[in-house]
Amino acid sequence: MLFSGVAQHFSEVEGTVSRLAMSGIVAKLFSGATPSEARQLVYIMEGNVAPSHEGLDVGIGEKFAIRAIARTSGYTERQVASGCKKSGDLGETAEALLEKKAQLSLSSSENTLSKVFSSFLKIARMSGSGSQEAKISVLSELLNGATPLEAKYLVRFCLGRLRLGVGDPSIIDALSMVRHSDKTDKIMLERAFNLCSDLGEVAEVYLSGSDLSRFSAQPGKPIRPALAERLPNAREIIEKLCGEEAKGEPGREKAGRKCAVQSAPSAPMAPALRRQCAVEAKYDGLRMQVHLKDGAVGIYSRKLEKMTHMFPEIVKAAAALPAASAIFEGEALAYNSSEKRYYSFQQTMQRKRKHGVERMAEEFPLRLFAFDIMYLDGKDLTMAPYLERRRALEGLVKGSRTIVPSDLIYTGSPKKLDEYFQRALSEGLEGIIAKDLAQPYVAGARKFAWIKLKKSYGAMADSVDAIIVGYYLGKGAREEFKFGGVLAAVPNEETGKLETIAKIGGGFTEDEMASLAEALEKIKTKEKPKALVSKLEPDFWVEPKIVITIAADEITLSPMHTCGMVGETGYALRFPRMVAMRDDKSPSDATTVREVISMFEMQRRKNAQ
Repeated sequence: MLFSGVAQHFSEVEGTVSRLAMSGIVAKLFSGATPSEARQLVYIMEGNVAPSHEGLDVGIGEKFAIRAIARTSGYTERQVASGCKKSGDLGETAEALLEKKAQLSLSSSENTLSKVFSSFLKIARMSGSGSQEAKISVLSELLNGATPLEAKYLVRFCLGRLRLGVGDPSIIDALSMVRHSDKTDKIMLERAFNLCSDLGEVAEVYLSGSDLSRFSAQPGKPIRPALAERLPNAREIIEKLCGEEAKGEPGREKAGRKCAVQSAPSAPMAPALRRQCAVEAKYDGLRMQVHLKDGAVGIYSRKLEKMTHMFPEIVKAAAALPAASAIFEGEALAYNSSEKRYYSFQQTMQRKRKHGVERMAEEFPLRLFAFDIMYLDGKDLTMAPYLERRRALEGLVKGSRTIVPSDLIYTGSPKKLDEYFQRALSEGLEGIIAKDLAQPYVAGARKFAWIKLKKSYGAMADSVDAIIVGYYLGKGAREEFKFGGVLAAVPNEETGKLETIAKIGGGFTEDEMASLAEALEKIKTKEKPKALVSKLEPDFWVEPKIVITIAADEITLSPMHTCGMVGETGYALRFPRMVAMRDDKSPSDATTVREVISMFEMQRRKNAQ
């Protein structure tokens, strides 16, 4: 497959705003690819040369890309930089300059997809003395054999700014279109991806005609984390998880809701537990997924970034566990053993760093509260009921002082659940997570197998995790920070769009303002993000990459915001303020439009009581 054809399809994708049409174009691209080329295409559309959890970064900065464009086009670096300043897009600058090339082409051949992919993989693996010049040479070679349109996407890719707007759900839709598969196939595609977090591998296996059921939990391949739904009070949680009409034998789907994956048959549940759920303390820390295999330990963040080297005390404790292989997850908090208290989320987050690890480990030692297990000594436990998984987890970490099971109770009583919730709040925790004893681990999805109840933010049942899509310049006392606030949006899962929910000017410390100004400056763009629906226009648009947690007095209806918009009215946050920057979360972890609407309904029921 020639990369010129890939670039043409990318251009078509960029020219459409419909998610369905976008998936159709990607499906056409897949239909002309071999299974191995499909794998390469998936990685490129995701902006990587490998699954993101492998951490391979192409690593070419703007000034080095400018040198490669100048070397290929015959223009000076100053002319290239000037063109970029005018257009705001170095990819478009490369396209324009190669269309009016100032020098004759050197001997070159057409770029194939495989050549482009292997070249960028080579760049990603380069390091050490002379590597930057070597990277520029490889990019120059690709540009030398490229059409102007190819050059646009080659440059954007190496800068991490492909801007196609094609997310993993659209890629899964496209794969199912190629084989004209039914809904069952799509569910299997999603499950395979959720278990291995490698959509490129899933695409290659699927398009080769192989059975997707071969995918299972495996140490070394992070599992996309299960997520919790919300309900506003203890009574509704107990009714949902323990109600007569909802409770069946382990493995049976709950009435009134659907679960994509059924749990495997298991031993009958004790009668005393059939009308109960587990209620765990909800810790406000760093969510970790720990992988153990033959003494080697790997630790992944909730964004599935590998961060093993950052937490030596967790690595040591995990390696000492009595298992040859395991995958389990928990919430890590910084702990002061002399005062027997836990540090705040902001202090715990200081442990997530690449440098100064040993010093920080001494200053803020961690304790990991393990709350679920997905694999143990050769057995995939994701299909097992929660109760079985919990017992396996407790057996695994028994005796460890650094890795301990999360605190929990079993109850079918709204009164006892609420008492436990109030106790958790009094101890400085976020709240509780109630879990269905009979349900499997639903990787990568938000289901009523888990239900969270958190401290209230005004009338709101929870805070909102939103994506920054633009920012405003500071005025008055904030002028020195070049930062006065942000415009935030949440994703609409049905349309694939981002929809604005808040303009936030409060809740920032001076350090956060300086930090945000620096981070947003690096990702600002001249054009509105392609997937964004917004009535407001900030001073600068930015690529939708940074997630923040927002508290507010309530969710309200507003003519200014587009979240869940019906007619001219959408949902918005009243008196929003930033609670925290969430470096541990990706845009795919953001609160969705559906969740915002659900929270609004909870708020309305609460206000009516």
